[in-house]
Order: sequence, then C-alpha cells, then structure tokens
Amino acid sequence: MTFSSVVGRFRILALAEAISWAGLLLGMFFKYVVVQNEIGVKIFGPIHGFVFVAFILVTLMTKEPLKWNARTLVLGLLSSIPPFGTVLFERWASKSGRLSEPVAEQL
Repeated sequence: MTFSSVVGRFRILALAEAISWAGLLLGMFFKYVVVQNEIGVKIFGPIHGFVFVAFILVTLMTKEPLKWNARTLVLGLLSSIPPFGTVLFERWASKSGRLSEPVAEQL
C-alpha cells in the first residue's frame, strides 16, 4: 500500500479514518464516562475531522480512475459516517473488484 496509486491512497485513508474514529470514540468515553476530561476529544476531534475530509476527497477522486458507478461512489461516501464503515466498504470493494486498477490498453 503506497500513496502513489489511487487504490493505495483510498486504502490508507479508509484505514486512517477508522483509526481516527476509534481515537475520537475513546476520547469521548474518557470525557463522558471515566474522568470527565476533554483532552482526548480535543486531540482526536480535529484529527478525525481532517482525515474525514481527506477520505471524502480521495473517494471522489477515486470514482473516475476506477470507473465506479454512482451507487459505488455513494456507498463509499456514506461509509465515512458510521464508525469503521470505511474499513467495511474497503473490504467489500476489494472483494467485489471495485478496487482493481484498470489495465492500461496496449497500443
């Protein structure tokens, strides 16, 4: 997985979005349940916000090179909303061939 390919960027940001969700959920747990301290939310909130926006942009940029239809694009965008949805979408897209880079046509 590298940032140099469309699929690599998508996979990295899908994983990063899920990890940032986990950090934010953990921060909220500590804020509201354990110590009533906002430090976890103050740290992971902006991180998650940045990664969320980056994932949305990368998903939009992935549509054309991978020849996604509108349904796949909408599912990809919606996967960013529930916690860990991006990982589930990435696995589904990978298994269904939607994360396969098209082979360049030979002249």
